[in-house]
Amino acid sequence: MSNVQTGILQANDAYAADFGDKGALSARPVKRVAILTCMDARIDPAKVLGFHEGDAHIIRNAGGRASDDAIRSLVISYKLLGTREWFVIHHTDCGMMSISNERIAQLLAQSLEPAIYGPDGFYDAGAGPGSPEGQYINWMTFTDQTQCLVDDVVRLRQHPLVPRTIPIYGYIYDVKSGRLIEIAEAMAAGQVKA
Repeated sequence: MSNVQTGILQANDAYAADFGDKGALSARPVKRVAILTCMDARIDPAKVLGFHEGDAHIIRNAGGRASDDAIRSLVISYKLLGTREWFVIHHTDCGMMSISNERIAQLLAQSLEPAIYGPDGFYDAGAGPGSPEGQYINWMTFTDQTQCLVDDVVRLRQHPLVPRTIPIYGYIYDVKSGRLIEIAEAMAAGQVKA
């Protein structure tokens, strides 16, 4: 067992010992909100947004992108579990801006070992074998942070399974200050449509 695994299991023991009545929480979020954000370890959505267990649905992926799977989760959150507002929160200094779909595919084709990030970007120091399968995945990389957020909000707003009555808010989280920055174009794109 690794030290990380041991620490996680010990932390879980302590959490479970003080679990209290959390077992009675509903799968329906109390605040009736769903958040789509990045998996970046610098973001703790509950702390950033003042949430506790049971308050919100949090959907996370690389880049906080409106992927098919994120849309699936958001639609289920609304249709089956009653959320009434959605937030899309991207963040500054996102790793998905520092690489392209093609480069990820190249790195995976060389080896499946972790890539290293240096002054010239990601490079592979691992020994093969790799796999060409990475070329068939849309890694949803991007170069313009604000435009990417707007595109994701627009994709959600225009999706045929997303009701026009649900507001979709667009923010960028600043990893240096901890502040949410409202993006006017994303907010306009996500407004409720009559």
